[in-house]
Amino acid sequence: MSKIEHFMPLLVQREEEGALAPLLSHGEVHFLWIKHSNLYLVATTSKNANASLVYSFLYKTIEVFCEYFKELEEESIRDNFVIVYELLDELMDFGFPQTTDSKILQEYITQQSNKLETGKSRVPPTVTNAVSWRSEGIKYKKNEVFIDVIESVNLLVNANGSVLLSEIVGTIKLKVFLSGMPELRLGLNDRVLFELTGRGKNKSVELEDVKFHQCVRLSRFDNDRTISFIPPDGDFELMSYRLSTQVKPLIWIESVIEKFSHSRVEIMVKAKGQFKKQSVANSVEIAVPVPSDADSPRFKTSVGSAKYVPERNVVIWSIKSFPGGKEYLMRAHFGLPSVEKEEVEGRPPIGVKFEIPYFTVSGIQVRYMKIIEKSGYQALPWVRYITQSGDYQLRTS
Repeated sequence: MSKIEHFMPLLVQREEEGALAPLLSHGEVHFLWIKHSNLYLVATTSKNANASLVYSFLYKTIEVFCEYFKELEEESIRDNFVIVYELLDELMDFGFPQTTDSKILQEYITQQSNKLETGKSRVPPTVTNAVSWRSEGIKYKKNEVFIDVIESVNLLVNANGSVLLSEIVGTIKLKVFLSGMPELRLGLNDRVLFELTGRGKNKSVELEDVKFHQCVRLSRFDNDRTISFIPPDGDFELMSYRLSTQVKPLIWIESVIEKFSHSRVEIMVKAKGQFKKQSVANSVEIAVPVPSDADSPRFKTSVGSAKYVPERNVVIWSIKSFPGGKEYLMRAHFGLPSVEKEEVEGRPPIGVKFEIPYFTVSGIQVRYMKIIEKSGYQALPWVRYITQSGDYQLRTS
């Protein structure tokens, strides 16, 4: 426990030296850490540990805490330290991860008004059951399955309009309200599956870096690309995937920056929707960097509103609804101090965030969802497709 006291001074020192890394060492002790909001989660080891396992555990711990406390910050840890101790005791034993599924933990560690209530002193059947992620005896009057296909576009475009980095990261999330122990089979327009079954490649997508929830039978997927599983109850992420494909910017940004020495700077930004007209981008946020010594902001927008965020040195242009094919303008005017700064500032990229419902860039489709259960009930899934921006940046001229 005394070794952890060296972590923060070491972190600050490495940060000042510009040599900050996700793994820091002090003597024979290694600190593997991640940051969430205003918290540092740190794992310590003196052995040659599996770093991937450690980081997976840290991120899973954050996921469990968020399920319990909704917001994971310093205040929520202080208010719920008793539950934190109880959860950590179940999450790990003697340095080995144990039960990390929040739904299973909630069976016997419950939270109510910052007070801990432990269930009966028994081992939950889900801990020893072969299907450890789902409890037995679940019953619903109305059996339903909801599917969300969510894709994030990661793009980096230079000032000339050339795409430097382009990829699509997608997740398929399910919300399951089914009785008993149903087996589900999900079919996608997977290119490898289409080739195995002798179908054409039209309207198929080639999935890369596929990662499944533990409920998926991997051997079945390896054999015939069938996604077969007994689902957990409620919300969960079934799978994630990546596609390294050339994608044009869905919202194209052009900017002109005119700087008048010792006086003012004027910025004009034009945004154009480069997706089909029947689709609409919601909650669009365009972050335009400005000089750190700028003041007296004034804005004029053709749609939406603009706000200066001095702590980030950016102007946030917010557009609630952005239809495809539309084009909008924003003008910003800033004053500059009479004494010019000596150091030359770099020009960070313009960042864009948005969400387009019922639209996927990759063209992935859920072809079918079959539900197999002894009682013979039928449940119809409801599918929703969403594209949102990930790390979407455009370099200004």
